Formats: sequence, structure tokens, C-alpha cells
Amino acid sequence: MPAIQNTHSTHNTASQPHVPPPTGDATHITRQQWKWTALAGMASYLDAGSIVALGAGLALFQTYLGLTDGMIGVLAAIGPNALGCALGAIFGGWLGDKLGRKFIYQYDLMVYAAGILCIALAVSWPMLLIGTFVVGVAVGIDVPTSLALVGELAPPKARGKLLGFTQVAWSLGPVIVLLLALVLAPLGMLGIRIVFLQLFAAAVVTWILRRGLAESVRWKEARAKTPESRRNITALFSGANLRALVWTATIYLFWNLAAGTAGIFNPYIISTLNAGGQAASVGLSSLNFIISMIVVIAVFMRYSDRSHGARKTLWGIGAIMQIAGYGLFLVLPFDVVTVFVNIALFAAGGALAGEAFYKVFSQELFPTMLRGTAQGITFGVARTLLAVWSFFVPVLAHLDIRWVAGLLTLFLLISGVVGFFFMPDTSGKTLEQIEAERS
Repeated sequence: MPAIQNTHSTHNTASQPHVPPPTGDATHITRQQWKWTALAGMASYLDAGSIVALGAGLALFQTYLGLTDGMIGVLAAIGPNALGCALGAIFGGWLGDKLGRKFIYQYDLMVYAAGILCIALAVSWPMLLIGTFVVGVAVGIDVPTSLALVGELAPPKARGKLLGFTQVAWSLGPVIVLLLALVLAPLGMLGIRIVFLQLFAAAVVTWILRRGLAESVRWKEARAKTPESRRNITALFSGANLRALVWTATIYLFWNLAAGTAGIFNPYIISTLNAGGQAASVGLSSLNFIISMIVVIAVFMRYSDRSHGARKTLWGIGAIMQIAGYGLFLVLPFDVVTVFVNIALFAAGGALAGEAFYKVFSQELFPTMLRGTAQGITFGVARTLLAVWSFFVPVLAHLDIRWVAGLLTLFLLISGVVGFFFMPDTSGKTLEQIEAERS
């Protein structure tokens, strides 16, 4: 089946840019495709940036507002790392399939900006709570639709490269947040407020630039041609769609339990368990995202589109590194050296066997009219269970860090084994070819 042309259009075609259509064996990425991917990828930047900003500020907010460990758990559970994001993803993915990718871009980032501003100016527990929840919902709505757009505009033999680029944005957000937090650490609460204001500014600028995005042509074509029975959400729960849903949910859920814990709790655990002060905890956590970004650019974006065998090799290496990274805490003392090695192994391994591949397969394994819905469900399930887990992390960490490390090692083992042995062969194929084969 020939690839659907991937130009983008609106009623005012003279004023809107067009993405050149990829051919069936296309590997070339145009400047326009890079630009649109960057704008869509800002969803990942803002998602991860808000998670880590909250993590970097938890200890400060706890002291400033007199929060208990239980309140810290609630913030982690309802925010961009967990429940709020889960609710937004489930609703937003379905809405993006039903009403279009562009519809989400028109409103969502303004909601995000309002929530971030509420956190930045928070002077009470309710204000911090509301802002955290709103931000979580907003990023959850945006992420599945943004990634669907990237998958639908990407050439078939460069899909991993473009979706990997969104993962670079996912790492860049925390790097900027954490470096700012490190530089501004002497300012205490004022410093962390400035960190959140940076995310507010990024959201507003991205919203302005996204107004030039047009609708996905693949979505428009699919809406015109797909029978109602194949658009209904019930179609996800049978046959190849169900198998894909279970597989992507499993690899992401168990990986995200570890990644979410690292993202929001690393600075908190490092500082409260005396492996380092506030500045050291933020600096060590930033290393996680810097390493991840380097490995995604140098390895994942280069090799993830080459073949099915290359994908399995990357996944296997990454899984082993992550399992070893958290296994260290079971046999070595919790000190700055062990934390450093853990972060290095988990970051490099996660770049190869983590969210980047989850993003790729979530676009490849589902039909266009269910793509956002499917990813919203798996994303939402993973973040919901992370919310439950987040209630217990501070308590378990204070009892014995080995409880947390042992469970995370088990979670990463499950994700790694399921991902490696059940990985479908979709490399280099058009979305239409994959859909036809799976039907």
C-alpha cells in the first residue's frame, strides 16, 4: 500500500506550511518535519520539566509549608508524574482521535501555564495542591496527541529518529530545570519559584509557535475512510490491538515505576537520606538526564530504525544496564558513589530500553483513529499505578532504601524481559503497511 501523503493543510492553504510526503522507503527528514517534531516534542519537555521541578522543590516546599511525608506523597501522586497526568492522558488521547490533533494544541498549553503559575506563586498547601494537579492533567492531555502527530508525519525509516528527538526534549527539560535549581539553590524558595516561572514562559512561547501547526493529514484521511466500528474504543480490546495494548502497557508501566521514582524522588531521597545536600542532590539528578540525552542522540536516533534485530539488541543492552543499576543498592551502601553509578547505568539503559521505544511502538502498533486513545490508556494506566506507588516511596525509603531498590529491580526485569522476547517486527514499515499486516 502506498504511503499516505503527509502534507498538512487547513482551509487557508496559502498561509499554512506543508510537510513533504515521505515515500515508502524514505529516510530523509525535511527541515519542516524537524520543526514540527520540535514543537510537538515540547510536550515531553514540559512534562519531564514539571516532574523534576516538583522533585527539586519538594524538600523546600516541605520546610516552607510544614508538609508531612504523607503530603509529599500526595503531591507526587496527583501531579504530572502520576494521577493527574493519567486522567489527562486517557481523556486527551481519546479527544485527539475524535476531534483531531490540532484541537488539543489550541487550548491545552494555556491550562498548563495556569497550573505552573499557581505552583510558582504557591503560599499555601491548597494552592500548591491545585497547581500540581492542573499541570498533571494538562501534560497528560498533550503528550499522546503530540506523539501521534510526530508518528504520522515521520518517514517510515526515520520514525525512531524523530520520536527519539522528542525524548531528547524530555531529557532537556529536566536538565535545564535542575541546572537552574542548582544555580539558584542559595536563594531557597525564591530560586525554586524562578524555576517554575521558566516552565511558564516555555509553555506560553510554545503555544504561540504551535498556532502555525495544521491538522495531521493521516488523521483526516483515516477519519474519512475508517468505518465507525473500527473507530470505537471497543476495537482496542480484541485481536492485534489488544495484544499491542497489553504489550506496550506492560513495558511502559514497569519501566515508568522506576523512571518516575528517579525523576521526582531522587533529589528528595538523596538529601533526606544524607547522601548529599540540596545542591548535590540536584546536581546528581541532572546527570541522569544529561547521560540519557547523549545516549539517545548518539545511539538510539542512529540505530533504532535500522532493523528489527537492531531494536532488540538496543533493548537487551539497555534492560541489563538498568537492572544492574538498581541492583547495586541491594549490595552496596547508599552513598554518593553508589548513587552516581546507579544514575549512570539507569540513564544510559533507559535511553535504549525505556520511553523512547515505547513512543515508537505506540505509534506503529495502532490504527490512526485509535492511536491517541491507545497511548492515552497505556500512559494513563502507568501513571495511575505510579501514583499509588508514590504514596509509599517516602515511607519505604526512610525504613530501608533496599525495599525501594529491590522492587524497582524487579519492575525493570519484567519490562526488560517482556520487551525483548515479545517485541513485534515493525521497523522501516509505513503505518499503513503495519496496520494492514496486523489486520
